[in-house]
Amino acid sequence: MKIVARDTPPRVVWALEQAGVHPLLARLYAARGIRAKEELDDALARLLPPGTLKGAREAAALLADAIAQDKRLVIVADYDCDGATACAVGVRGLRLLGARHVQYLVPDRVVDGYGLTAPIAQRVFDKGADVLVTVDNGIASIEGVARAKALGLQVLITDHHLPGPELPAADAIVNPNQPGCGFESKSMAGVGVMFYVLLALRAELRTRGLFDKATQPRLEPLLPLVALGTVADVVRLDSNNRRLVAQGLKRIRAGQMQAGIQALFDAAARKSPVATTFDFGFALGPRINAAGRLADMTLGIECLLTDDPARAAELARQLDAINRERRELEGGMREQALLLAESLFDETEEPPPAISVFDPDFHEGVVGIVASRLKDKLHRPTFVFAASSAPGKEHELKGSGRSIAGFHLRDALDLVAKRHPGVILKFGGHAMAAGCTVAEEHFGTFEQAFAQVAQEWLDAATLTRQLETDGPLAPQYCRAELVDALQLQVWGQGFAPPTFSEEVQVLSQRLVGEARNHLQIKLLHQGQPVDAIWFGHTDPLPERPLLAFRLDVNEWRGERRVQFLIEGVQG
Repeated sequence: MKIVARDTPPRVVWALEQAGVHPLLARLYAARGIRAKEELDDALARLLPPGTLKGAREAAALLADAIAQDKRLVIVADYDCDGATACAVGVRGLRLLGARHVQYLVPDRVVDGYGLTAPIAQRVFDKGADVLVTVDNGIASIEGVARAKALGLQVLITDHHLPGPELPAADAIVNPNQPGCGFESKSMAGVGVMFYVLLALRAELRTRGLFDKATQPRLEPLLPLVALGTVADVVRLDSNNRRLVAQGLKRIRAGQMQAGIQALFDAAARKSPVATTFDFGFALGPRINAAGRLADMTLGIECLLTDDPARAAELARQLDAINRERRELEGGMREQALLLAESLFDETEEPPPAISVFDPDFHEGVVGIVASRLKDKLHRPTFVFAASSAPGKEHELKGSGRSIAGFHLRDALDLVAKRHPGVILKFGGHAMAAGCTVAEEHFGTFEQAFAQVAQEWLDAATLTRQLETDGPLAPQYCRAELVDALQLQVWGQGFAPPTFSEEVQVLSQRLVGEARNHLQIKLLHQGQPVDAIWFGHTDPLPERPLLAFRLDVNEWRGERRVQFLIEGVQG
């Protein structure tokens, strides 16, 4: 691993400090591209206007007409946290704006696969729908949309995934990544896109005279759901996404949230008055995702839809239990996947440029998490495959991939598909995460072809893990109250949480934890003793290592002390 410090423009730091930003925050913000204090304004008025989102006006007119004609709407969701929150936002928002008949349908990961398929379109029709609305899917659902249209349904696609060469023949498409869309934020999650459709719909209903700005329904209460789905989907936190997340966090900290979100905080033993993006990404999001991986995402959506605290608490407890099961399943799969990956190269060798592994006992609901863990450990684009459990699909393998910086995963799959027609049955996704289906007999061909693309696209520098940090930490900033203030900021993908690095002296170190798999360390940091811990690490550190670390506060017997969470060591 190579530890590198981010570039921090001194003039920008000075300007931010002069504008009243704390010196440490000024340095952190400048290193993340902030150039003026105005960019830190998270007011709702500074959100990008919905009118600049291609298709939003058409979607608003379609939905306004549907509400006026008392049509029946069915939302087709996705089975991850983004899809669940987008569905909850859609159902709640449409009802707020006057729709009397709003239902939802969530595909089964195993039986239905991803996206709006022809059978799902049929099921929507059978529910008596007039209008089909997708959230967090649909941009690649050519056949599903065609089937829905043939059945006489109106179709609105709301999605954020990258489109293929052909767009579905929907009545309206809202996706910032579709061709010709000038919307500045290309990184919105599916839940953000649905929220923007509701903003456009409310504006349309205002122009039709149903209410004015003083009497219009408030959509701001939906922002806790928008914030949760945005962070959980690991989309880039550009300025618009940061505003959405910041507004959601403010409401949660003030106790203004859906019963299900509060119940999930309780189930995860987290404190909502000091909610952080870390809570979304590592506590609430995984509990909702677990339902889509191992059970039925209806549990997660119902938890977010109910206004009954007792029912929300019961659903959150169920989600928590499923998540514990998911962790146990993931642990066994991760160990086996690592063994398979390590069998691809000798101990003295570097890993191959890309990793693909398959085991008949893998569970398809957890392959994405395991791929992420392998990618983190080996620093290679990684695909993990499991046999499909869908009836009649037993000879198909479903794969989930995660990538490293500099390797566009969806584009790589597209190239493999073109070079080897018929090997990939279907694929889709983003630069950093994607999925595909291959016939089991073609797994070897896929493995070689995927590695070949990585060999061509990646060089030695890209294949060397680099950990970007904010450089040394001045000792005056090692204060619990300052760490608290840092944690309350909006950090996440593309706006990384603060990580510092410098050479320290190791005073003592020992293994702790039930499995003795964590390294507890006492350090001397710029002459001051500091406790540190490196979770999941057992190898002892040298006496004077160059460490990368995050800041945390450890509470013990009423005393709050700063501790370092080790992220890596150079070498």
